[in-house]
Order: sequence, then C-alpha cells, then structure tokens
Amino acid sequence: MNVRKRMNLFLGVLVLAGSLCAQTVLVSTPKTSLVLSAPQGGKLKYMYYGSKLTEADLRNFDVVNGQTRALGTIDVAYPEYGLSCPTETALAVKHADGNMTLQLEVIKSFTQKEGNATLTVIELKDKVYPFFVNVCYKAYQDADVIESWTEISHQEKKPVMLNQFASAYLPIRRGDVWLSHLYGSWANEGQLSQEPLTPGMKVIKNKDGVRNSHTSHAEVMFSLDGKPQENTGNVIGAALCYSGNYKLRIDTHDDEYHHFFAGINEENSSYSLKKDELFSTPALALTYSNEGLSGSSRNFHRWARLHKLAHGTTPRKILLNSWEGVYFDINQKGMDQMMADIASMGGELFVMDDGWFGDKYPRKNDSSSLGDWVVDKNKLPDGIEGLLRDAKKHNIKFGIWIEPEMANTVSELYEKHPDWVIKAPEREPVLGRGGTQVVLDLANPAVQDFIFGVVDNLMTSYPEIDYIKWDANMSIVNHGSNYLTKDNQSHMYIEFHRGFEKVCQRIRAKYPDLTIQACASGGGRANYGVLPYFDEFWVSDNTDALQRVYMQWGTSYFFPAIAMASHISAAPNHQTFRTIPLKYRIDVAMSGRLGMEIQPQNMTDEEKALCKTAISEYKTIRPIVQLGDIYRLKSPYDKQGVASLMYVTPEKDKAVFYWWKMEHFVNQHLPVVKMSGLCPDKLYKVHELNRIDNVPLSFEGKVFSGSYLMANGLEIPYNHRVDYHKQNDYSSRVLYLEEVNRKE
Repeated sequence: MNVRKRMNLFLGVLVLAGSLCAQTVLVSTPKTSLVLSAPQGGKLKYMYYGSKLTEADLRNFDVVNGQTRALGTIDVAYPEYGLSCPTETALAVKHADGNMTLQLEVIKSFTQKEGNATLTVIELKDKVYPFFVNVCYKAYQDADVIESWTEISHQEKKPVMLNQFASAYLPIRRGDVWLSHLYGSWANEGQLSQEPLTPGMKVIKNKDGVRNSHTSHAEVMFSLDGKPQENTGNVIGAALCYSGNYKLRIDTHDDEYHHFFAGINEENSSYSLKKDELFSTPALALTYSNEGLSGSSRNFHRWARLHKLAHGTTPRKILLNSWEGVYFDINQKGMDQMMADIASMGGELFVMDDGWFGDKYPRKNDSSSLGDWVVDKNKLPDGIEGLLRDAKKHNIKFGIWIEPEMANTVSELYEKHPDWVIKAPEREPVLGRGGTQVVLDLANPAVQDFIFGVVDNLMTSYPEIDYIKWDANMSIVNHGSNYLTKDNQSHMYIEFHRGFEKVCQRIRAKYPDLTIQACASGGGRANYGVLPYFDEFWVSDNTDALQRVYMQWGTSYFFPAIAMASHISAAPNHQTFRTIPLKYRIDVAMSGRLGMEIQPQNMTDEEKALCKTAISEYKTIRPIVQLGDIYRLKSPYDKQGVASLMYVTPEKDKAVFYWWKMEHFVNQHLPVVKMSGLCPDKLYKVHELNRIDNVPLSFEGKVFSGSYLMANGLEIPYNHRVDYHKQNDYSSRVLYLEEVNRKE
C-alpha cells in the first residue's frame, strides 16, 4: 500500500480519555501500554512501555515530566541521522543531491481495527524534502504483543539511498538490566546466554543470507530488575519477524538509557529507493511481562499460535522421519517397512527424507541432483504413487523432503540454467555442501516460478501428500545476482527474501492445509519471518537427548512447543555418539512436537513396546504440550544437576511436568523443584507417564492441591527402580496432573 492510500485511510488522531491532549498516542494490549507523544509539527517521542496504565496514570504524565518506571524520560521514537543525533540512529539516508540529513516531524496519526488487532500509524515527513516515514504499531487484543515497523517512501525526483533502516527503536531505562539471547552453531543451536548490559555497544547479527538462526537469534529479552528469573520480575521481550540478515544493536552511552535498535542488517545492503516506492521494514514484536522470562515466553507463544504460525492451533501429527534411519538409502521396500513400523507403534505420519530423486544424476549422496525433482525409478519403481498406496495400507499419512531453493552443479537444472544461481560476475562460484551445492537466485521471478512449481507439481500430481520437509543447507557465499541490475547488486539479500516470501505466499494461497516444516541444516530458520508459512521447524540436526534439553530450553524462550520438532533417535547418537537410554530420549522428545528419527527394524520388541506406550500417552497430553502455557522451573544452565519445566492448560485443569537429571554423582543432592502455573485452590491427581520402574512412585495416583505443589513440589527419586541389568546413570520423569473434584 503506497503512502497516498495510507493518507486516505486517515481516521483522525487518537485522543486519550480525560484531559490528555490530542498529541498523545496510546497503543494498548490487554495487559500492556505503549505511550507516545506525537505533536503535529513536532518530534515523535516515546513516553512509556510497560504494564497497562490507568487513566489516572496517563493524566499524571506531565507531573512526572515523562518519567516512567519502564523507560525513563521522553526519547525520540525513531531517531534519524543528520541533526542533533551523534549516537546510534534508526534511519540514515543520502538524498539525490548528496544531503545526508533528515529532520522528521509529525504530520498526523490514525488508528483502525485489523481483525483482533488495532493498527496505529504516525505519519512523519522531512521538514524540507518530500521524504516520508510511517511509524506503525499493531497491538493484538488477544495477545500481549505489539508489532512495530516503518514504511519509508519519498517523492524526490531521483532515487534516495537508504543506508540504515531499522524496523524499530526502544529506549530502556538503565539500572540492573540483563540481556537474555540465543547463540550456537550447527548441531548446537538455541544456546542460552545471559549477561548484564554494560557501557558500550552490544551487537547481535546474522549475515548468512539464507538461514539466520544457527549462530544467533533475532530475538532477545531484557530483564529490567536484576538477574533474569523465570517466573518473577519485569521483562521486555523482542522478536524481529524477518527471514534474512538482521542486526540488533544495544547502545549504552552516557545518558540514562540502553538504546535498542532492531532491523535488517544494512551491511552490503544499502537500498536505492525510487520515487513513490514503498519500503516496508519487517516487524519487531514487543511484549512486556511482570511474570519473568517464562511470562514473556507465554506471551510470545500465544501470539505465535494465534497469529504467526501456520495452523498454530491445530495439534501436530506424530511422525517417523527416515533420515537417521536410512540416510540416502531409499527404496520402495524399505519405506514400506518403516511405514508399517511407525503405524504399529501408533504413529500418524511417515516422512521420506533426502535421496528419492534424480534421473540423469541419481541422488546417491549430497553431491548431485538438487533441482531435478523427479523420482529415481531405480530406487522407487512404483514411484510416489506406490508410497502413497503403502501409507494408505498402513492407515497413516505420507510426507516428503525437498530443498527447492538450492541446486547442485551436477544436475540437469544447472546445465539448463547456470544463470539462475547466485554468483559474482567474473568469478568462479564458491561451492557448498558436497562440493557442488549452489543457491538459486530468488530475486529472479523465473526462479520463483520454478520453486513454486516444485511444490505445485508434487501436490498437483499427488494431492494425498500431507507434509513437506523444506530444507535449506547452504549460506549465500557468492555475492552476485544475474537478475538484478549492476547498480542494484546491494539489493541482493533483501530481494532474495522478498522472493522467498512471494513463493511462500503463493504456496499457502493454493495449499492452505499442507503441513510444511522449515528445516535449514537443522535450526537455521527458527524465526517469525518464516513461520507464518510453516507449521514447525527442525530444532537441530543434533538429536542427542541430553544436548536437546539445552537447545530446546533456549528455543522455548521465543517459540512454542507446537513448532519445535523433537524426535526419538538411536543410541549411540549419530551426532555425539553418546548412549542414552530410550526412556530419557522419549521424555525429552515428548516436551516438543513428538516424532521419531530412527530405523525401527533395529529396535528390540521391548523398545518398540515402550515407544508404543509413549506415543499413546503423548496423544493424551498433546493438547497440553502443544497448546498450553509454559512454565520453566529449573534451568539446565544453572548447573544444579537437574532441569525441569511444565505446561499448563489455560483453564489450569491439566498440566504436564518434566524432570530430567542432567548429571550423575554418588551422594549427589538435587534441588526439589517447585511447580508453577497451577490454580492454588484446585486439586490435582498425579500420574507418571512412560513408567519403567518396577514399583510406582510413592505419589502415584495421589491428590495434591495446586497450592501445595507450587509451595513444595514433589520429591523425585534420583534413579529408576529397575532390574539390576537395566540400571544406568540417566533418570527422567514425566508427570501428568489432572484436576479432580473435591468429592473424589
């Protein structure tokens, strides 16, 4: 939508109740308030962001001179470079005449309803140049999240160069403020880091080009009153909704604030903005909670399920993925056997992974065939039709793996369209996985059509396909687009993700019911730019249960369990070679979207029986885990020998409690874990799931009040009571809590 159309939507300045003047703009969710000062002809400034304000609080803003508990004194809401701004800025441009300054003033503001949200737009204009910025806020009325972004345009005669273009800025009052954020690497994603904010600059960024959440995440939390606590304390959470390169900056200068900026990473991405073109920055989602880190997580999870995740309120199927079971060794008989096995254990879906395609260049390993999405008839003589037939025979659904944004130089696609890949002119391509992998140029509409066609051809030919695992296993390591003009090569990263989004939008428009997983060398695409088009993401290629406790703990800060694919895999583990008992592997996988990543024919009958029981019991707790509220109780990062969390229904009538022992020593002493999120006045019956002990727990079937469980917790035995030859150093428990009537 261009600026002129925005002007036509003007509904008047938002006026607050009582004696507040019309220059004050209020953006509200059920439990939070964001207040701005927007005087016509003046600067747009922040006044407050935090817990919901009363009318009395709002009336007294002038008494305290804008001092607020959350942010402190008034500060510019979208700082621009050039005049009276010697520190960090949100926006920096170069006009066609060479002038590098901006001086934005408020023109007007309006508000309007958008479904379950309220959109507020404050229109700014440079005092001299016909250069416009709309600062936008979308406040959800069924979730405590506010999205903030900008729309930039101009009517100058020649293009204006955008050198910096953050989505949003937030000043955070200095004090004992701590930052929680995620970092990692391949097979070690979602690691939690927590640190106090100190003077200087903290930068969190990504320059991968394709996948943006392996090494760092575009989401952070600020604990405002000391070291982060899970269920107490005031916390601001922020999540950038973008699939590409990003940069988060926190500048602690010589004033009273930590200055937080978030947006597209402008490095090597300066943007030449044409007259009347609208440049929209990705949204920064903000939430505030006085219930600690877990409270902020609960806000993000609810918002995600309702608004930012495909099919976010539909429980996910329990699946078996073929990758770690057979890798590239795909064949018709083997797939049928795996389908039969997962069906016999109560699973609902089988996904055939990499290795099923290629004609001239059959896919036998990772060095060929990407782009040639035709069935390898030597491996699958009955084709996908035969696989769908077998899935129907076993009464389960069928899914398939693709990597449509990529190609191998050893492929028919590359032979036909070498100009479709991202490659610098006059340079030999730098090649990726398998020594032959390249990235397709999604800026090119022909490439977009091809990628859409990969999915469209599969679904048109085989509409019974229920699930697609969409992978992306390479970074952009060549800077160069054969499609973009020579003077717009700096647009490459931005246009790649615009193209990616266009493809996703087309797929979702035609196939709204299809389940799609975002896999990108594991957890490379865990972000809210991708998730509106995907149902879930693969947390990590590392399926080791012990390491998964850490990765899934960190990932849960921003993403709900329904989006986190977590699979039971083999022992020894294929990544760490650690041998972990099946019970522990099951209990960890059951804390996310449960699946299996194993060759069932290598399992014993006893192991299959345990998995069958676990799958049955997971179906009982699936709505609680996938749609409930998370309460993290004891962090593995605290190194107290135990990790624990729980999910509780919104009605607080059911809950699932997880407990994992993280280390084992003789005469060790583990802390008692107190529960959280229950209703103090309700009574809950306790039942252990996935039990392997010869005798039940002492509290099995017993009834406790929510008040008792939250004040005292339950004493969990450190080890399992099993036959001597089955003893090991791992221990884990899953407890199902269900409300009972006081008369029972």
